Amino acid sequence: MENIKFGCSLLSWILPNWELSAGKYAIEQTAKHQFDLLEILLPPYQEFEVKEVKKELEKYHLDVVCSFNLPANAHISSYPKESLVLIKKAINYTAELETDFLGGVLHSGLGYFSGNTITNEEKNTIIEVWQEAASYASQYGISIAIEPINRYESYVCNTAKNVLDLIGKTNCDNLFLHLDTFHMNIEEDNFNDPILLANNKLKHLHITESNRGMLGEGTVNWDELFIALNKINFSGNLVLENFSSQVKGMSNAVSLWQESTYNAEDLAVRSLQFMKEKVELHFN
Repeated sequence: MENIKFGCSLLSWILPNWELSAGKYAIEQTAKHQFDLLEILLPPYQEFEVKEVKKELEKYHLDVVCSFNLPANAHISSYPKESLVLIKKAINYTAELETDFLGGVLHSGLGYFSGNTITNEEKNTIIEVWQEAASYASQYGISIAIEPINRYESYVCNTAKNVLDLIGKTNCDNLFLHLDTFHMNIEEDNFNDPILLANNKLKHLHITESNRGMLGEGTVNWDELFIALNKINFSGNLVLENFSSQVKGMSNAVSLWQESTYNAEDLAVRSLQFMKEKVELHFN
């Protein structure tokens, strides 16, 4: 367990639209409930107060990693220059926070659809942008991990294999895979094969239930997942990302249309314990 860090997503506490006071609250709550780190979803356009955030993280002795999701108006294959500008901006924030990891949806704009399946031309554009982004990130010692998401949010990368195939064509050794069990539950055949396929390319995992609620109360096959992680000697971050409708505005922000049984604090406390128990049970 010494090579695994248990984290919490910013979205477990607050809305995705960044605001410093809310960010400080998320930092405080993450530390209070004894997570190792906080994953901060960086804003594409809003001001991000790096110095103040860093000060708060240091105050609570909390590690941090970053993530970034490309907006629809920076869809890589349609707007390669615009997307690269935003990715580099996210890399800069990551470097300023003195962390070495940036994950997220970095293959396509969230909610952008061309109306067709991905073309080879689009793939080539993505590869070129990733190569330039990876080269830029390497100057700061930063690893980038790309997150596949479900078919209802993107047509570009829905599975681990989709991402790994593109990474393999970049020849960049600082590009990795970021998986999310919510999306895996929709797109993958099981929770074993994508983990084994990724092997040491898997660096970051969003741990979230099929209904975005309490871990263990949905349809994700957790035992299969953690057994597979043990098989590859997983070393990286297990980051809780579940949502509560009891957080004002969250339902609309993440399409959480059913009322949540639990508040954010209940989800955090019990889900962290769940993750630790699974690691203890299945890891050598």
